[in-house]
Amino acid sequence: MEYLRIDGSYGEGGGQILRTALSLSCITAKPIEIYNIRKGRPKPGLQPQHLTCVKGAAEICDAKVEGAELGSERIRFSPAKIKSGKFTFDVAEKKGSAGSIGLIFQTIFPPLALSGAESEVVLYGGTHVPWSPSFHYLKYVFLQMIKKLGVQADIDIERWGWYPIGKGKIVAKIYPKREGINLNLESRGELKKLTGISAVSNLPLSIAERQKNKGIKILDKYGLKIDVELIEAPSLGKGTLFFILAEFENCLAGFDALGAIGKRAEDVAKEACEDFLRYYQAKSHSPEGGGACLEPHLADQLILYLALENKKASFTTSLVSRHLSTNVWTVKNFLPVDILVAGSEGGPGRFIINV
Repeated sequence: MEYLRIDGSYGEGGGQILRTALSLSCITAKPIEIYNIRKGRPKPGLQPQHLTCVKGAAEICDAKVEGAELGSERIRFSPAKIKSGKFTFDVAEKKGSAGSIGLIFQTIFPPLALSGAESEVVLYGGTHVPWSPSFHYLKYVFLQMIKKLGVQADIDIERWGWYPIGKGKIVAKIYPKREGINLNLESRGELKKLTGISAVSNLPLSIAERQKNKGIKILDKYGLKIDVELIEAPSLGKGTLFFILAEFENCLAGFDALGAIGKRAEDVAKEACEDFLRYYQAKSHSPEGGGACLEPHLADQLILYLALENKKASFTTSLVSRHLSTNVWTVKNFLPVDILVAGSEGGPGRFIINV
């Protein structure tokens, strides 16, 4: 069998190469060999959430897998046909972990959306953990934007999972892809609305109130008004979240920050607000001018879906991250697309996808 060989240490060299390659292997039916998985990380190889991604992808397409073990830096993945159905995946199945539910969801979502039938997926693990999209980001930003491309899922949270305990639970219903609409992702347009969430689990509500008050105060200095909801979230662990949802004419953007031991509530809100303001003040590389459309995390996540649309597309982003550049490289290994970039890593940029 001939394998498409993917160097997992390329570029940013993290788990995104693994996740994107698994998704596209299922979709294109191309057998892959990924080596040097997370080679440059302090703990290289497959960690619990990455192993769950491999096993989840394998289950939805009856793949044959070699090397699916904790710590493995090389796997071979030979997919069969994608199947829909009911699935359950637990990131802590092999080892206690608060690994990200969101990253597992983003691995299996594209293939299941193209399976031609509805699926239901139950996921256990971290719902709000560092270095990964939170449940609220997935539900209110990512899924709302991707829905415009005809790719649709509903997700609900039954229990929040914070680092280090995890043990959160979400239920996702994934629907067959439909015809999408043409998106204007060149310029975000005018800001229509700012809303937020300030949440705590098993901690005094006053912490959430402090986060809320600080966020309102920071944004008010820029003439921006935000409506923030306080939430006491059900969880087996302790944690805090401050989440900002920005609704523009052409796009949505989300920014969140998490609490930690020794981190002041005010600093949690400040972190999320500063991320939003960096995006809000970034100019577009588009001939249309205006503000850059996609924030860096959404640009990274949409590139796979736009490349699969099989038609020309373009977007601007407030930041060309190494993560995004690496994901572009991974996509081009699988799909016959030409992706042109105007702008340099570390600054705003414009991407043009030609098929």
